[in-house]
Amino acid sequence: MGIHRDFLLAQPRMRMAPSLLSADFARLADDVAKVEAAGAEVLHLDVMDGHFVPNISFGVPVVEKLRPASKLFFDTHLMITDPLKYAEPFVKAGADLLTFHIEVTDQPMRVIDHVRAVGARVGVSLNPGTRVSAVAGVVAAVDLVLVMSVWPGFGGQKFTEDALAKLAELRPMLRPDQRLEIDGGIGPATIGRCAAAGADTFVAGSAIFGQPDPVAAMHELQRLAEAARLTR
Repeated sequence: MGIHRDFLLAQPRMRMAPSLLSADFARLADDVAKVEAAGAEVLHLDVMDGHFVPNISFGVPVVEKLRPASKLFFDTHLMITDPLKYAEPFVKAGADLLTFHIEVTDQPMRVIDHVRAVGARVGVSLNPGTRVSAVAGVVAAVDLVLVMSVWPGFGGQKFTEDALAKLAELRPMLRPDQRLEIDGGIGPATIGRCAAAGADTFVAGSAIFGQPDPVAAMHELQRLAEAARLTR
């Protein structure tokens, strides 16, 4: 875990987190380099195991190969049933932060302690059907809380409006050094409302990498988030 990247995430400001899952897998390093050169600080890596979610994305080898090619903060979202088993391999491969789902464990502090022990920052995520109360007991112990505004593992879903209320409920529970992230259906029509509700880190896939000019798209999303932040 790099000292620079670790320090960077603790600073309270609006950040885009382009999602690797929407990049061109034949040109991953090139796509990542474009958004990094354009000012991105965070890269979101969606890891799917085919069990917790129905799809399979990528694993440790992709993170390991991409790490030397980028200085971005690797925000690694483990949509998997066994984060304890895979935490250390992902950290050794270059992940800076591992986010696990509260739905996969009845011992979240065990997961949090393990992730920290193997050398990474840690986040906790909750699905659209999960209430904020499920993570309330561990919020103080994590670096990031991720609110899913779509069900993980399925593409093309509509933004879940209930996520806005969750963001508003979570925001007062967090310290300035903790991040509040939103993932799912983030684009020009939704990012402002998410920022106004309290989010400061925005996972965007097709809204960035799926656009003709990913850099311009990312800058526009940043502008919209900053504008909305000023109103809250």
